[in-house]
Parts: sequence; structure tokens; C-alpha cells
Amino acid sequence: MSRIPRIEWPLHIVRRVVVGLIVVAALAVAVPYGAGWIGQWRAHCADGVVERGEADECVGVTDGGYAFAKHLDSVRKKIKKENDRVADGDEPYVSVAYMTSFTLTDDDSNSEESVRHELEGAYLAQYRHNNGDLSASPKIRLLIANTGSSSGQWRYTVDELIKRKTSQDRLVAVTGLGPSTDDNLAAIRRLSQHGIAMVASTMTATNIKDIAGFVRVAPTNEDEAYAASAYLKRKKITSAVVVQDTAKGNLYARTLGTAFSKVFPDKGHRLVAETMTFDSSISSAWKNELLYMRSQLCEQKPQVVYFAGRGRHLTHFLYAIANRSCQERTFTVIAGDDTTNLTAQELARAAKTKVQVYYTGLAHPDMWQKEPDAVSDLSAQYFQNGGELDRWFPNDPRHDGQAIMAHDAVITAAQGVQMAARWQGEVTGDAVGRMFHQMEGSLRVAGASGFISFRENGNPVNKAVPILRLDERGRSEFVEASAAGGKPPEGR
Repeated sequence: MSRIPRIEWPLHIVRRVVVGLIVVAALAVAVPYGAGWIGQWRAHCADGVVERGEADECVGVTDGGYAFAKHLDSVRKKIKKENDRVADGDEPYVSVAYMTSFTLTDDDSNSEESVRHELEGAYLAQYRHNNGDLSASPKIRLLIANTGSSSGQWRYTVDELIKRKTSQDRLVAVTGLGPSTDDNLAAIRRLSQHGIAMVASTMTATNIKDIAGFVRVAPTNEDEAYAASAYLKRKKITSAVVVQDTAKGNLYARTLGTAFSKVFPDKGHRLVAETMTFDSSISSAWKNELLYMRSQLCEQKPQVVYFAGRGRHLTHFLYAIANRSCQERTFTVIAGDDTTNLTAQELARAAKTKVQVYYTGLAHPDMWQKEPDAVSDLSAQYFQNGGELDRWFPNDPRHDGQAIMAHDAVITAAQGVQMAARWQGEVTGDAVGRMFHQMEGSLRVAGASGFISFRENGNPVNKAVPILRLDERGRSEFVEASAAGGKPPEGR
């Protein structure tokens, strides 16, 4: 048997082969890693802010150095300037975040106007605490936290906030928190688990309560429904019907409709029919459902329709009943506070339906003029014509009350920070959360929306509820201040 001749490779060729194999192996590891790094780089919007979701929204947390939306530029630049001043100063500071959906789509109940006004009010509160008439220590850096459209990316943003507890930001509280939805409730629970204090500005769903460290400055839906019912009864309204959105996850509509159905009927007042429902989550059907209601309403002849749904759905309902067959009948609709999220254009279109529209708001600058004892004089003046907000952000009317509510939420957190520092020394989220329950008597929050103290479950005590009317120009006209208990608490 012949032997196979042995091939001997020159040393320089062997070296080249070995080097080539090493390069191939390295590339096999590096290419996917590099592709992943490139993907992460492309998804990076700013420090703490990344692209997420199908729409590639930039979500996360910024100190004002990054713009989530162009219309926020004026206010976020002021926040950035103040944050830098605090960080570069000699006084101690902590951070408070304002969290909501700042990148909006048609699926959101909030409008660009409403969230911009919220951020303007939050900045005013930061300014007052750091430099103004409420100046106190520690100072506050105000972080801006975007959870994305419909809070779809809340997990990333909340995790980013949790990291800020132990970083140089020293985060102790999160305010704002968005509308009453299942996703925002999940975000609140996760923040609570990590010992971060929270103050909701416009969240009203009654069943969001009994969460450690959580309070709200807005009246609950139950309080709004009770205040609306009391107002209607004072106006000798004896019959009503409820129109309610049954979309899954819409805690706002569910609790609002349930509360009114419970409180309005009594010996002299009745609901003329079962609750009329629509489901806004079924995009192909809900507008038609609202259209079909107009004939039923003509037959039932209620004096008032109580609309338990979001503001943007209310406008379609008003269009529907404006074209009713019983034109001889005058229709009055009363709704909840989400009406304030409509844009000026949407409100103007709604006013053209010739249907009388009332709603329970969260705040209104005219409360101070007509019922001065119901709100803090010092706080309310900032929201009047010619006040600081007018000078800082001209040509941006804020009759929706969103700026007032955000201001009161941040002022509440700031007061909690001050009290924790005074009584416990170290300021932590847990300590701030406990201070909320000490805000009674002379320590009540002197808000522009009313004087605020809290029950153990986090809800405000008998909070003032303004009754508002939509006038012919689409402006919110203040009618009177009501409350779940009939009359709001006074500052005296």
C-alpha cells in the first residue's frame, strides 16, 4: 500500500491561515454585537431617552435638555435653565419628576395644549419653591418624564425614574401621572414599590386609591358626580339619563358613570332609562353607536344627559344630537373634567352644536374672582391676566385649568419635601409620602384650585369642584364652585 505523501506548509503560510481563522472567529462574534450596538445607537435620543414602540417615540426622562415635542420648547428651556442653576449652586437639592404622555397621537385623550399647560404650571411651582414666595430648602430640580402615547412605554420611563433615586438627581417624587388608565395605574404601583412619593394632578378615577406614597390633588370622579348632582338638583332638574363609555381600561368613564347613577336618583329625581353605552375601543362602531342614541333621547325626553366619557368622544356625541329629529327640544349635557383636554378648536366646534354643555372641571382661574375664599389668594394670582404665566408664556390661554392642577401637584410634592427635611432630616421618597398625611389645618396645601388635605387613602378631602359652562365662543365660563359635601372648604 502506497503511503500518502505528507505536505509540509511553509511557516509564513501557516501563520496566515491561523490569523485568518482568528479574524473569521472574531467577526462571527463582533458582527451581531456590532449590529446590536448600531441598533442601540440609532435608538438613542438623549441621555435617559430612547426610541420605543412602532412609532419610534422618544420616551424616558430628561432635565429639559431634550425636547419631546417642539411645542414644549419655551417651557422646557426655562426648566433646563433652573435645573442647571440648582445643580451648580451650593444649596442641597432633590428632584421631582413631572410624568405624562408628551408625545401624543389621536389615541390620547390629552391634547398638546393641555400637556403644555401642565408643564407650564409645573415650572411655576418649581420657580415659587426655589426662588419665589414659597422659597424653601432643599431646592428642586424638575425632571420631565414621557411615557409615550397612551402611556404605552411606561415601563421604560418608570425604570429610568427608579434609577434616578440613587443617582445625582436624588429623585424623591413623581407628579402628573397622566389620565386614569390601567397602564398609568400599573406605573403608579411600580413607583410605589420602589418608595417614590407620587402626586397625581388630573387623575380622577375613584378606584385608584390606597397605594403607599400616592395622593391626588384632583377631586375623584365620585366627588365630581356628587358635585354635579348637587348642582343639577339646585337647578330643579328632576330627570336625567347616563351615556357611558364601556371601553376596557377606561377607569375614568367607568367610575364617573357609576357614581352619578348612584347619587342622582332619589325621591324627587330619576333616571329615565338604563345607562346608554358605547365602546370607544371599537373604532369601527362607537361613532355609529352615538348616532343611534339621538332617536332614543328624543323618545325618553330627559332634562339632562350625563356624559361619562372622554372629551374627544363628547364632541362626536354633541354632533350626533345636534342633528336630532326633535329639534323643538332643548338638550342639556353635563360631562366630567376630561372636557378640559379638548383643544380650543374642538371646543369651538362643540359650541356650534347649539346644545347647552356644562361640565365639572378641576380648576378655573375665575374661581378666585367669584369665590375667593375657596382658593389660595397667593397661588391664584399667578394665573390671572398679567400674572407670571402670562408674562412667561404669552398668547397661550390657560382656561382649561391644567396649569393650575399641575402647579398644585408640584407644590404639594415640594411642601412634602420641605416638611420631610425639617422633621426627619434625610429626604427620601418614603418620607415625603408620609408627609402628605400631615397636611391638615394650617399645613393644608394652599392651592390655586382650592385648599387641599388628604384622606389616608390618598384622596383629597371635600375638594372644590368648579361647575363650568361652554359658551358660544367655545370658552369655559365659570358658573359656581361645588363639592362632594355641597360646599368646598374655605381658607379662613
